[in-house]
Amino acid sequence: MQFTISREALLKPLQLVAGVVERRQTLPVLSNVLLVLADGQLSLTGTDLEVELVGRVRVDDEVAAGEITVPARKLLDIVKSLPDGARIDFSLDNQKVTIKSGRSRFTLATLPATEFPAVEDGPNTLSFELQQKQLKRLIDAVSFSMAQQDVRYYLNGMLLEINPEFVRSVATDGHRLALCTLHMPVEGGAQRQAILPRKGVMELVRFLGDSEQPVRLMLGSNHLRAQTDDFTFTTKLVDGKFPDYERVLPRGGDNLIHADRNELRQAFGRAAILSNEKYRGVRLILEEGQLTLVANNPEQEEAEEVVTIDYNGNAFEIGFNVSYLTDVLNALVSDTVRISLADANSSALIETSDGSDALYVVMPMRL
Repeated sequence: MQFTISREALLKPLQLVAGVVERRQTLPVLSNVLLVLADGQLSLTGTDLEVELVGRVRVDDEVAAGEITVPARKLLDIVKSLPDGARIDFSLDNQKVTIKSGRSRFTLATLPATEFPAVEDGPNTLSFELQQKQLKRLIDAVSFSMAQQDVRYYLNGMLLEINPEFVRSVATDGHRLALCTLHMPVEGGAQRQAILPRKGVMELVRFLGDSEQPVRLMLGSNHLRAQTDDFTFTTKLVDGKFPDYERVLPRGGDNLIHADRNELRQAFGRAAILSNEKYRGVRLILEEGQLTLVANNPEQEEAEEVVTIDYNGNAFEIGFNVSYLTDVLNALVSDTVRISLADANSSALIETSDGSDALYVVMPMRL
């Protein structure tokens, strides 16, 4: 195996693929990246047995095809440390890889490619295409609401729901819920639901761009595969049943608040400074045309913010975790926001004023 490649061409796929590789592994080969050279194209594969990412790049000069695995982190550190515009000569001899660039020379230990495991996948039962920016939006709009290390393991991920007329992403940690819908016809799209694990979601969004380039999603019974021209990503699915999110969506919230999203977000950010560091509670005092935010902490310190809003409902108080509200306001992509509340004990339904693709539910808290 021998080839020449530029530093820049190798660095991007290597950074993404190495991100999948865990530093601490039970199998030594899982700390490595698989390199396969054939027909002038170099494939780089990283996996932790749950997710797998394959990056593809053309080489400048292929001398001899072949395959081998090398330590992912060391190879990445070497390539990053080389100067911009550097040319890299890569060769394999006696199970040792030699990397030369200018006056630099590195020799890396290897493990055979035959030891490298593949993520098991079955046949694909559904396949459809959408734009990269559309899939990125579905993930970005909801991923912050995924649970982390919850005993309800099916919450530690994102629900992807496919319908003949739309694709929807949903995430919840039990205290808040985020939902984003992309209305589009899905070829051969029967009603399907799949739960992507948290790591799979975070790795998938890393290689998606804000472009109209296509990404093909292939869904099987226990895996999801996403394929672009440069990458193929595979993740196992979470084997569980996601809660019926439709039941959580508040109905009949007739107290409507319309406010400037950025002004509200900044006010929440300032009030949060003096909130209780553990519970992050903030009181919302609603009056006609005005919202007052009050935060306290155990040191008897207090923050108060007054925001002008469009509100004509009843006057009442309600408490929320300020971090949850700020996360939602950061995820929304409009200038104005609409918040629907039924009473002081009900969840808030938050969306853009024009009711676009995403909506959010945040449970209240007692203060």
